[in-house]
Amino acid sequence: MSEHSQNFKMVAKTFFGFEKILANELRNLGAGNVEIGVRNVSFEGDKGFMYKANLCCRTAIKILKPIAEFRAMNEDELYRRVQKMNLRAFMNVKTTFAINATVSGDIFTHSQYVAFKVKDAIVDKFRKEEDVRPDVDVKHPDVRINVHIQGYWCTISLDSSGASLHHRGYRTQTNIAPINEALAAGLLLMSGWEGQSDLLDPMCGSGTMLIEAAMIAANVPANLNRKEFAFEKWDDWDPDLYELIESSALKKVRDFKYKITGYDKAPSVISKARDNIKNAQLEDFITVEEANFFESKKEGNDFLQLVFNPPYGERLPIAMEEFYAQIGDTLKTSYPGSHAWFITSNMEALKHVGLRPSRKIKLYNGSLESRFVKYEMYEGSRKAKHQDS
Repeated sequence: MSEHSQNFKMVAKTFFGFEKILANELRNLGAGNVEIGVRNVSFEGDKGFMYKANLCCRTAIKILKPIAEFRAMNEDELYRRVQKMNLRAFMNVKTTFAINATVSGDIFTHSQYVAFKVKDAIVDKFRKEEDVRPDVDVKHPDVRINVHIQGYWCTISLDSSGASLHHRGYRTQTNIAPINEALAAGLLLMSGWEGQSDLLDPMCGSGTMLIEAAMIAANVPANLNRKEFAFEKWDDWDPDLYELIESSALKKVRDFKYKITGYDKAPSVISKARDNIKNAQLEDFITVEEANFFESKKEGNDFLQLVFNPPYGERLPIAMEEFYAQIGDTLKTSYPGSHAWFITSNMEALKHVGLRPSRKIKLYNGSLESRFVKYEMYEGSRKAKHQDS
């Protein structure tokens, strides 16, 4: 592996539609040679920057370090090319490992089979040369290897993150349909949120949107509460360097003078949200209340931003058309001087909001094709229009 002073190429994986936001995050953190792909962004940095990207990127779900790229026209060629790799640069016979693969194209069509073939190539090489084979450990390996094949082009990478980076470490309590933390952060950044006004999540569930909003507003590193990263088990793990990166990121935490509020009707859900907010150590920034959005009113005359994830009817049984009509009515009658953003995969119900969105962005929530929509509510006249974020 490279010394931490040398730059190398990395790939950050993200969700469809968030590539530009992630590229922007990486540039702001100091990455070099940033290039946008589909569901990924490639960039360059040194070992310290790899630590920093894992710690600070809000919309990344993996940070990969490519170690080999080659053409493979069939399984046998894939097997041979893996065996030619310098495996000892990152593992030995005592190293436990796990492999995950993603494939697209006509040549390789089964990701499980590809993972199996790469595993065989690694194990066979060690067995042939040393008469002993390294063990696979799917749950907690020393090294995670990522195989990505597009057409006949294969990239083998070390996964520096481990479990997906959306596992921030603060969420111990969830409700029935929690939003992914990295997706929540991406939606907030896409809405222009930087902590420049009050913010309300009127259907806050277990509090993910509120916590991510507070972390953005106060510039708290996204993965500060996370238990571990995969790179901590690598041979070249440098705890002093990591500590330096972390303390430097913490020096950039800023104060935040506005209010972040969450409503939910269910007392049990509010209590889960409070637990998660406490775990994230953000109680000073966030207030949650047991309240029904449809019976609520905007407080004060200042501009308010709303960002939320209403039920889609996928897992929560609700009369959707009526529910979405109520969202529109509440915004229109009770929330003047605000911008409301929400994500939904229920395109039919969306028509019943009865307001014209000023933005409509196609995204995915998991496998669900969704729309992230923005509604602008004016104070009586269009003159008071708040600048578009």
